[in-house]
Parts: sequence; C-alpha cells; structure tokens
Amino acid sequence: MGNHALFLVRMDVAHDHESTFNDVYDREHVPNLKAVPGVRRASRYRQSSPTEPRYLAAYELDGLDVLESAAWKTAGEAGRWPSGVRPHTMNRHLTRYEWV
Repeated sequence: MGNHALFLVRMDVAHDHESTFNDVYDREHVPNLKAVPGVRRASRYRQSSPTEPRYLAAYELDGLDVLESAAWKTAGEAGRWPSGVRPHTMNRHLTRYEWV
C-alpha cells in the first residue's frame, strides 16, 4: 500500500429511511469496511446545515489503492447497504486525499 490517505463520503438520506441508514451504517457498513486490510480508522459525523450533506464518513487508509482492492469492493457491497440503504441516499460526494 502507498502513503497515508483519507477518503471522505458525504451524503443525505431520505428522512423516512434515516433510522435504518444509521443502524446499517453503524452495525454493518462501517465494521465491514474497517475490517478491510489497509483501513486504519473509520468514523462518522452528522451536521445540521440545510445546504450541505447531513452525513460524513471519514476513512483513514494506508493508501488510496485500498479503495481499488477486492476486499474494499466486497465489503462495500455486503449486508443491507446495497439494496436496503444506498437507494435512499442522495447528494453523495466522494473525495480522496493523499497525505502530504
């Protein structure tokens, strides 16, 4: 793996799916992604601005190549996330940063 990197995911979720979104993110999605080799840390945040995405997930990685690994892709498609939650998300922003 390369240099230390940061992957930020910002999004909104339909209000009627917010409870499921938080449950799946906390109990399935983040634990699955944290178990991927090269993932150092994962954390989630929420903010109240009506003009910005409400949720942020921050993943500290050994390098950006972690995001291209089979393990990351498999973890991202596991559990209820792909069919039960992702379709109800919107305004998604994915940003990759390399350590300088």
